Amino acid sequence: MYKKALSLLLLCNLIILIGGICVYGIAGAEQAAGPALLLRLEEMEARAGEQGMWETSDGGVSGGIGIADVVVSEQRVVNYSVVEQRDYRFLEEDELEVLQRIVEAEAGNEDEDGKLLVANVVLNRVDSDRFPETVTEVVFQQSKGVTQFSPVASGRIYSVEVSEETIAAVERALAGEDISQGALYFAARKYASSSKMRWFDEKLTFLFRHGGHEFYK
Repeated sequence: MYKKALSLLLLCNLIILIGGICVYGIAGAEQAAGPALLLRLEEMEARAGEQGMWETSDGGVSGGIGIADVVVSEQRVVNYSVVEQRDYRFLEEDELEVLQRIVEAEAGNEDEDGKLLVANVVLNRVDSDRFPETVTEVVFQQSKGVTQFSPVASGRIYSVEVSEETIAAVERALAGEDISQGALYFAARKYASSSKMRWFDEKLTFLFRHGGHEFYK
């Protein structure tokens, strides 16, 4: 009888000991997994920042890395929305300077979006089969002896001092921001000749006005 009771007591202690080991092991695994998941989340946030702007579930701008719902604890959940990330357009130093100078010369008195629009038009032309393939060729293109951009004809393109706002606008354009609706032409009606504006009105499709410029394609 005594031996039976002792055996039963030992068995109960063994069960309790095994149960304690299992619970301890599970808790340890959870503690180890927490920092690992947190590290992965921080890495993903860093990657998103490197790739550009991104958007959380409650709004904002995005350049995104796709959908990644990562739960680190009961409180923290981060959501990345799916968006299309455009490739950055790299220009050689001389090409970049030409783009900055024509934007400054054409839109120096415009706001930053007005400057962005001029940069968009130049880059739209580079991408179009109807125009040359480089920024420099587009800016200095002539048709029947007439330049496409008046600051080239007047020489103003060489004398302007490029502002920080122009540099920022060009950077936005190179990063893929395009608000031009595909415009390939722009004109300042206030300063253009009536014959030139007649050609714009009759031959092109009017898109919109921004500042002192009208945009066409």
